[in-house]
Amino acid sequence: MSNTQPLFVADDLWVSAGGTAILKGFSLTVYPGELHVIMGPNGSGKSSFANAIMGNTDYQVEKGSIRFKGVDIGGLPVDERAKEGIFLAFQYPEEISGVSVVQFLRQALQARRGGDVSVLEVRFSLIEWLEKLGLDPSFASRYLNEGFSGGEKKRNEMIQMALMEPELAILDETDSGLDIDSLKTVARSLETIRESRRAMGTVLITHYQRILELLTPTAVHIAIDGRIVESGGMELAEELDQEGYGRWRQPSEAR
Repeated sequence: MSNTQPLFVADDLWVSAGGTAILKGFSLTVYPGELHVIMGPNGSGKSSFANAIMGNTDYQVEKGSIRFKGVDIGGLPVDERAKEGIFLAFQYPEEISGVSVVQFLRQALQARRGGDVSVLEVRFSLIEWLEKLGLDPSFASRYLNEGFSGGEKKRNEMIQMALMEPELAILDETDSGLDIDSLKTVARSLETIRESRRAMGTVLITHYQRILELLTPTAVHIAIDGRIVESGGMELAEELDQEGYGRWRQPSEAR
């Protein structure tokens, strides 16, 4: 890419959890507006990468660096990384009984902006985005993820991402467990948000090629044993769909 400054750089990242090495030289660079897809089998380090980037204290960075907007964020806690503009959509969003979506979003936005945000502002923005994404307005008054189906939880994460206006969005298996209709809704929501936030970088972590049929990724990366072993375009995802990970798992082909 031209002279544009990278938005995010993970450089030779080595990460452990509970004394076990999980990431072993994981490197990824994301420029503004790009959509990067990370694919890999269970245990390849995909979700660990997401948690390490977000600053989850269960994961210790042993070596390497994490730079966001040109600044090393390795020492920042989770809330500061979120305030700086990093958003993580979880594979299994938690239910929070007694806290409405509006209340949760207001608290999150206040933390992000570092100042008071009115309920009216949040409700107005929420209704606007629900309409844009074709989602039920009743989301606004429901308790966060309580009684939500799997698809509703993932769509609710899209709403949160839209309102939080992150500069880097990391989606950890957002397509996991979705039927085809919910998958289409989530993919359409992601594209709508990216169109409105053209400088936002996105990292999508997935097992499956099917969501990529609905998106146009900048690059597809294969993660094996804690590092990215190959990068390319949609042809990599298509090969995986047909052949599996055998080619990259061969010891003689270590990269």
